Amino acid sequence: MPLNRREFLNRSAMAGAGVMLVGSVEALFAAPGAVADTAEAGSAVGYGPLVTDPKGVLSLPEGFSYRILTRTGVTTLESGQTTPNRHDGTGAFAGGGDDDDDDVTLLVNNHEIDDPLSAAAYPVPHVDGLVYDPTAAGGCTVVEVSEGSVREWVGIAGTSTNCAGGVTPWGTWLTCEETEALAGVDGMTKDHGYVFEVDPARGSVANLDPKPIKALGRYAHEAVVVDKSGGHLYLTEDASKPNGLLYRWTPPAGFAHGPGKLRALADNAGVLEAFKCFDSAGQYVDDLSRATQIGTVHSVQWVKVPDRDARTTSVRKQFLAGEITRSRKLEGMWWGDGGAYFVSSYARSESPGTAHDGQVWFYDPRSATITLKVLLAVNPDTSKDGAYDGPDNITVSPFGGLVIAEDGDGVSHLFGATLDGTTYPIARNELNVGTAEAPEYSEFAGVTFSPDGKTLFANIQDPGILVAITGPWDGDDDGDDD
Repeated sequence: MPLNRREFLNRSAMAGAGVMLVGSVEALFAAPGAVADTAEAGSAVGYGPLVTDPKGVLSLPEGFSYRILTRTGVTTLESGQTTPNRHDGTGAFAGGGDDDDDDVTLLVNNHEIDDPLSAAAYPVPHVDGLVYDPTAAGGCTVVEVSEGSVREWVGIAGTSTNCAGGVTPWGTWLTCEETEALAGVDGMTKDHGYVFEVDPARGSVANLDPKPIKALGRYAHEAVVVDKSGGHLYLTEDASKPNGLLYRWTPPAGFAHGPGKLRALADNAGVLEAFKCFDSAGQYVDDLSRATQIGTVHSVQWVKVPDRDARTTSVRKQFLAGEITRSRKLEGMWWGDGGAYFVSSYARSESPGTAHDGQVWFYDPRSATITLKVLLAVNPDTSKDGAYDGPDNITVSPFGGLVIAEDGDGVSHLFGATLDGTTYPIARNELNVGTAEAPEYSEFAGVTFSPDGKTLFANIQDPGILVAITGPWDGDDDGDDD
């Protein structure tokens, strides 16, 4: 019989198990050794219990509401084709066109389609001038949202497996291909596994003739963030056999960031490096799954990548044992608080340390350290509500803490983690894409706030739905909805 939450906490404390907890209480955003509980109904933390949605789409706390912006097979692009499927990472930007309308939000929405165009049910339509590989079906759409309307058009097409990515300080989106497919494989006519830049506001010109940013390497990219003070880019890799790496790209001397500047770089511009960690005793750490305590701090060194285009040997396979640090499913990443938050979704037998159902780390470039902020123990029953597993896309909330999209097994949530060590639910996916006997709920993705902080956008990947969630984010019951 599974332990209940209180029994597990008591036994863990007695056994010296520290802060690795089970279920919705285990995502701890606190100092070393702290043990936190979830927000109970009626408490001041979080937004209260979720209210079941009678429409069967999205359950939210009382006072919150959602609006479906795009839905595969239902909504259409300006060109007339249906919204592509497999919604994933999303960036949000203020304004619309020359008027820079504060009431308009531009979203760049990834579509993680790995099928060749000939086999894709709902591809990103190929629009003249916006196609990288004529045989690939992935890409991004741009969604313009205002109070009275929603418009959607193609931002880039002919890419593959567009998973996460990242916003830039200069107002563009870096979309990441989570693949290593080469030309001639899986029907592709060009190499894939790159980062591309998509400009939502100046797209009619800036996105023409898509060009991969080869300086950032070719591998199973997940997410990217930009350090605007130092100019570095940090990137995660979602890969296995062996586990993936965290990367840093340093721009060449004299380089100035801006729209379109990255794609103009030479393929070997700057320096691409992978991280190598050491514990507090100065001992080398081979894999992040070794960490079992909230507040664990590792120092970081950076090791140059031998061959960033990796046509013969994957980047993560170019290092000998002991040269770098690995982690399973390095996924979501977001810049905030002067550093980069990044996710390791889970660890099992493919990792040498302790099994877990999620970590969130914080990299501080000033001290060159990473600190474990959130740790999820293995969820004993993913079919029941109230337990979180498999963090994926993340964002830093303008109201404090993190908002995390769940990509685990069983029930699927958006949940928050506060800075005082408490977690709480924000949304639950009610769309059963399985059967009554074997229910299945698709992952959440693309979690991001509008620039004004009033709206939380998120995706339900299958069947492909982009939603806007509004409500009293700041605790004001009279807060205006979009």
